[in-house]
Amino acid sequence: MTRRWPDLAVLELLIGVDDQGSLSAAARRVGMAQPNASRAIKDLERRFGTPLLRRHPRGATLTPHGTVLAHWARRVLAETTQLLEVAQSLQSERSATLTVGSSMTVAEHLMPRWLGALRGVLPEVNIHLQVHNSVRVAELVLDGTCDVGFVESPTVPSGLHTSTVARDRLVVVAAPTHPWARRRTPVTISELAATRLVVREPGSGTRTTLDRALHEYERPAPLLELASAAAIRTSVLDGVGPAGMSTLAVADQVASGALKIIQIDGLDLRRELRAVWRPPRQLTGPAGELVTLARRSHQRADVITPEGRTVR
Repeated sequence: MTRRWPDLAVLELLIGVDDQGSLSAAARRVGMAQPNASRAIKDLERRFGTPLLRRHPRGATLTPHGTVLAHWARRVLAETTQLLEVAQSLQSERSATLTVGSSMTVAEHLMPRWLGALRGVLPEVNIHLQVHNSVRVAELVLDGTCDVGFVESPTVPSGLHTSTVARDRLVVVAAPTHPWARRRTPVTISELAATRLVVREPGSGTRTTLDRALHEYERPAPLLELASAAAIRTSVLDGVGPAGMSTLAVADQVASGALKIIQIDGLDLRRELRAVWRPPRQLTGPAGELVTLARRSHQRADVITPEGRTVR
């Protein structure tokens, strides 16, 4: 007998003959045409080297050897059923894991609230958060590493669906000792464009928003390029230079007077914070629930006036 694995459907057919007392009834139970069932049993008999069925006008019964093999076939199919159940449970466990990519501003100031709300609705979901700049988040969503991403950049790559979940505004901030902080008149856009600033790295949504707003102007090299809002905030507090930052990132420092918002005449740095995901258009499962919770929160970044007041 050659060492080839028997077809599980044929083993199920053999058991069906034992249970039904008929090859045709067994074939119907497993969804196999009668001629195919007959050929399958004959092939199994040749492989095992022994008759398995005793055919008669009223149907078919198993031979003694067929009965022994049907007994072992039941055990094989029972173990196979258990294998499939384990595989299904592993698939369910995987589907209960949500990997989220988030830009830094969203991760620091909005994501904790959103993930807390998701935990309250879906406590069984395992959540993994990856924090990068907006460009990298979009890349991770595109290649399937992240199930959903949250970005600040004004554009996203083709192939991703988007939904606005919150709104934000960038402001130019400086230390109270900076000359701009003592000006009685607003700084012009051209003055801002000509000034060396502390900025985020290329790919950051904050950097992209500011660059797009000043794209018509020739600009000098940055004073510093830093990879986080916290590092930029520290540099501005230390008097290194002014920077464009999210109101979310500087609310406390502006309220305390440690940082001053610089009025820039005619500069609008409002932006949308968006969820991004791969097709299909309708996002479902834990990722869809997270986007829905974020959108329903009607989260809007607090607007901070130059006097340090926070308003909605």
